[in-house]
Amino acid sequence: MSRWTGTRTFVASAAALFLALALLGALNPIVALVSFALLACISASRFMVTGETEQIRIGSRGDDKATGALGSVRTMFALLHRLPEPLMVVDGAGRVVFANEAAEGLIGKNSSGRHVATVLRSAPLIAAIETVTRDGTSCSIEYSVPVPVQRNYSAYVAQIGGEAEADRKLIFVLLRDVTEARRVEAMRADFVAFASHELKTPLASLSGFIDTLRGHAKDDPEAREKFLSIMADQAQRMRRLIEDLLSLSRIEMREHVRPSNSVDLLGVVNDVTDGLSPLAEQNGVEIGVMAPAGLPKVLGDREELAQVVQNLADNALRYGRSGKRIDISLERAEKGGRPYIRLSVRDYGPGIAKEHLPRLTERFYRVDAAASRARGGTGLGLAIVKHIVNRHQGILQIESEIGEGSTFSVLLPLAAQ
Repeated sequence: MSRWTGTRTFVASAAALFLALALLGALNPIVALVSFALLACISASRFMVTGETEQIRIGSRGDDKATGALGSVRTMFALLHRLPEPLMVVDGAGRVVFANEAAEGLIGKNSSGRHVATVLRSAPLIAAIETVTRDGTSCSIEYSVPVPVQRNYSAYVAQIGGEAEADRKLIFVLLRDVTEARRVEAMRADFVAFASHELKTPLASLSGFIDTLRGHAKDDPEAREKFLSIMADQAQRMRRLIEDLLSLSRIEMREHVRPSNSVDLLGVVNDVTDGLSPLAEQNGVEIGVMAPAGLPKVLGDREELAQVVQNLADNALRYGRSGKRIDISLERAEKGGRPYIRLSVRDYGPGIAKEHLPRLTERFYRVDAAASRARGGTGLGLAIVKHIVNRHQGILQIESEIGEGSTFSVLLPLAAQ
């Protein structure tokens, strides 16, 4: 009985210690929880395996206590198995003694008993485990796994418990997949760099013309009119860029919120094409709209869907106007057994090379940056379309052939009838 009481006292003391470290900020709360759970499991398991339960008096009361201890161990192991982050425990010889379900996806289900060097594909992580085993310290590292698809991981490696003989040491390794976080950080850095560059160019142009008008062109009416016209174009370009940046930011903030309204997509298309008619006539482009009768409504946000049609039609006018025609069509479609309405915008312009297609929805990506700026493009239109389609749980498809034009299609789910 005294040994069991000692084990419980040890576990309770460990719990208090880990709680204090977490509250003081010296230890990550998740790491504290995992460390305590592992220590409790090992202590209870050792108590049971080494026969310490024999010290409990035989009888119904003793049986209840033994059963309770076994249940606690099973509960703790179940908790560790259900952790969303990969967790492994390695002994002093470098062999895997425990891996939860998330870790099995990385190192395989038959990793128990194998040396860590045979199940991990990261030299930095193996070196960190060896260092912690040798020195009894803890460390955090980041590493990447290049195949089959590059993933980035953050690893926390520490020894469980205090000093122990080499063959009795236990090292736990807690992994966290930070691939998405690193990708977002890279995108944010690129976004700031591109946005700064795109704003800097028209701003520098405006500053230059202002200095010119204050100087030798101050009394030249012809030069003044010319420069003011250019300044107005540059100011308009900045305004469009800022509007697109704000629009993209708003859409990203609520991308996880699904729209719940029923929208007549044909009405949206007609409203957009009516607004584009003057620009189409100016460029000698005919816009045709085709849709069957009785088309059902789609589930969506009317304002955002109008932005999708506007951006796709505007792109067709900018880059495909040499074909002199744009076709906008609506039709029923099905994908994966689910009904959709397909919105297609086709131009008959020069087309886009296939190597550019996968990157067209990236922010500020342009097939021809100079031509895009000359036509007033901001490089954000298709990125906005992609995020709106994602919010609507739709599908964006792009098809293009050099010399035959391009077709941008959006599949949108139907509203409840």
